[in-house]
Amino acid sequence: MKRTFLDKLAAWKTNPNRKPLIIKGARQVGKTYLLHQFGSEYFPNYHYFNFEQQEELARIFTLNLDPSRIIEELEVHQNRKIDSINDLVVFDEIQACPRALTSLKYFQEKMPNLAIASAGSLLGIHLGPVSFPVGKVDFLTLYPMSFEEFLFACEGDRSLKLLKLHSRIPELVHEHLWNQLKLYFIVGGLPEIVAIFCQHKDNLLTAFQEVRAKQSALILAYYADIAKHSGK
Repeated sequence: MKRTFLDKLAAWKTNPNRKPLIIKGARQVGKTYLLHQFGSEYFPNYHYFNFEQQEELARIFTLNLDPSRIIEELEVHQNRKIDSINDLVVFDEIQACPRALTSLKYFQEKMPNLAIASAGSLLGIHLGPVSFPVGKVDFLTLYPMSFEEFLFACEGDRSLKLLKLHSRIPELVHEHLWNQLKLYFIVGGLPEIVAIFCQHKDNLLTAFQEVRAKQSALILAYYADIAKHSGK
């Protein structure tokens, strides 16, 4: 599904003054998916590291935070060369390794040509007293899909063209968009749930049943995730 956030990532890539990027956002809004898409479409190669799935990565950051050494060890870990001029390095779920977040300061100072993008949830809760790279990183926040993105996912650009072509929306078009807006209010903007709705939209009863089942499961998952941090 098309996300306008990809344009923001492209602008960050071409910014001559860019710094290591931190993408903030709730779980399930599509951060990981977009980073994979960004790496595959805008770079000759990208290198993905997930600190929750690969807990052993944290050991690379314990000795010191020298970027050259870190890159060398990451190359050994994945058995693949990292081109610090042309490639993208992705640190996903960076909140699981606070020293990796601190290292972004030194990547900005000593290896500014490397495009390095990270993503994390609940950063403030996870990090506590760990040093934050103030002034050494760029921030972008990813939100759930907008109404326009929902329209594009469900209908392609048909309705969006009508919106842009008319300074005054015809009544029939307005009625159609109003109905779509009501569907959006029910479905929401989490990409996986929008995808489920689009798969079943020809039968609204089935679509809403599938959507509500997934929404309920995600709400329970959110509660479970929050419970891990209740002491903090």
